[in-house]
Amino acid sequence: MQEDSLAIYLSLAKDINLPLEYKKKYNTKALMIITNQEDDSLNKVNLFKVANRYYNMNEWKDYLQTTKFILKRSIDSGDSVNVAKAYSYLGDYYVSKSVSDSAFLNYFKAEKVYSKINDRYNLAKTYLNKANLQFNEGDYFESEISVFKALRILKEEKNVNDLLYDCYNLLGLLYNEREEFNKALEFHNKALAILTDKSIPAEFQLKATSLNNIGFVNLKKHNYKIAKSYFKEALEEKNLYKQNATLYAIILDNLAYSRFKLEEPEELSTQFYKSLKIRDSLGLKSGVVLSKMHLSEYFASKKDTFKAIQYSKQALILSRSSNQINNVLEVLRQIAVVDPQNASVYSAEFIQLNDKMLKLERNMGEKFSRIQYETSEIKNQNSSLQEKNKTLIYVFSICTLIGLFFYVYKTQQARHRELLFKQQQQVANEDIYNLMILQQNDIEQTRIKEKKKVAQDLHDGVLGRMFGVRISLDSLDKVDEGEAAPKRKKYLEELKKIEEDIREISHDLNREKSELINNFIAILNKLFEDQRNTYEVKLISSFDSNIKWELVSNNVKINLYRIIQEALQNCNKYAKASTIVVEFKSEVDHLVLSIADDGIGFNTKTTRKGIGLHNIQYRATECKGSVFLKSAKGEGTLMIVKIPIDQKINLQHT
Repeated sequence: MQEDSLAIYLSLAKDINLPLEYKKKYNTKALMIITNQEDDSLNKVNLFKVANRYYNMNEWKDYLQTTKFILKRSIDSGDSVNVAKAYSYLGDYYVSKSVSDSAFLNYFKAEKVYSKINDRYNLAKTYLNKANLQFNEGDYFESEISVFKALRILKEEKNVNDLLYDCYNLLGLLYNEREEFNKALEFHNKALAILTDKSIPAEFQLKATSLNNIGFVNLKKHNYKIAKSYFKEALEEKNLYKQNATLYAIILDNLAYSRFKLEEPEELSTQFYKSLKIRDSLGLKSGVVLSKMHLSEYFASKKDTFKAIQYSKQALILSRSSNQINNVLEVLRQIAVVDPQNASVYSAEFIQLNDKMLKLERNMGEKFSRIQYETSEIKNQNSSLQEKNKTLIYVFSICTLIGLFFYVYKTQQARHRELLFKQQQQVANEDIYNLMILQQNDIEQTRIKEKKKVAQDLHDGVLGRMFGVRISLDSLDKVDEGEAAPKRKKYLEELKKIEEDIREISHDLNREKSELINNFIAILNKLFEDQRNTYEVKLISSFDSNIKWELVSNNVKINLYRIIQEALQNCNKYAKASTIVVEFKSEVDHLVLSIADDGIGFNTKTTRKGIGLHNIQYRATECKGSVFLKSAKGEGTLMIVKIPIDQKINLQHT
């Protein structure tokens, strides 16, 4: 009784004359019966029937749940055939949802199982599924490889013309996208030739599909007459509109477009509008976009700019809502032509979207490769672990003891290396600082020589010439007094000012800045100058003039320099500050460095200290000093470093 009910429910669930809600109800009843039956091969056949009916009804949630249920039962019972089939069904689900990486993963899992059980037909079918997925994501190279993998299998099999057709058709589409038109025509014609096999149902309208594809390749080659003949032949296929209205609309639009290119005006707009109406009624967004683009181009040729722009804008809005970047790019290309006033705006968006699309295609191709690699690696690792599991149990204890021994040994080695490193770092710091001082001395000596030379040139050359000009201007006294006197007075005053300015410059340039020699402040100023030139944040620095830097040890100087370096780096990376203030002050028995910023701050109690703060603490300790850190979220950060030094370094001037 229950078996009879199941057969009835399954039959009703695919009855095209019943409303969708009734078909769904009958399919759910069938599923309830099957779920309570014994798990055997017939049970899984019926479960797949239920899944197929959900798929045809576009009931994706129920389809997914049913397929996962089949997969679980198949794994539990060790049924490899149905495990692979369930993975393929999951791949189909994720294709319908445009989740390409998940679809690829499930197809790849199905491929591995089919390969293991040597199911060559379904293995080839899975390769073809992968190829279609890769083609849709723009990964044409890998798609081509997958198709030829399928073809190598199919050419050794019998009664596989349905899959051979799909392979040849996909290769034709692929080569057309790569603009290898002769190859595209070759494979589309191969696909068409296969359709002489009467076992392939005519209601699939594959002949019309191939004729349209061949016509489309010729359309792209600008062979409009040939294209037109193929489109007309395709439209003559019996029951085309009834059995595949979508394909009918595509061919009708392609025919109208080829006639448009041939400048055949009769009923041209009628064909464009008819195709648009069919596509709109079927909810085919991409098709509607294409129809409106063709209408835009048509009206542009008729000099009807208003309609041309109107249809282009409608196509642009619709393509953006469909999240199909290819469609948006094509519309932007068209609208830039019909609306030249805004062409620069559309061109900028085109470039941006095109870069985005290329990046997405590249990322998806890399993701497919990574999924394939990682899945294979996991499988290999699992197999290896199963084989070695027993051995590892025996070896584990020995390895633990050996590991413990090496840990103790390496720890002692690390401590020894750390001590050596600290000693070497101290020596290196001294050497670096001395080199910096020598370099600064050389730079300043060169600057002084250059300044003296400039001062001498200014004094002996420019001032002499200016004096001569002033004497020459005095000769204006011979000219009529009423005319010359005001000019003479004006020039003389101006020349006197210039003479004074140049003399002042000469004196400034000639003044030796001996304090720069061997000066730690000059080195810090160079660091601050680099900071200002590299980052937009404002840097304010001040030095207590009473500190006698020549009495501060090189070790303290180099550590202070490194502390400031590290602090500035932390500000640049994390603080998001607009102002940084670095100050040196002298206190009794201490040299005090304070670094403050008005950045975002952080919680000093909860935030984990990074290596930068540890380095600062370490360097302060090297100088027998201390570090005080004050910060809070939104209140900036203040760091104070105190270094004990000899009192005579901080003696105040009396």
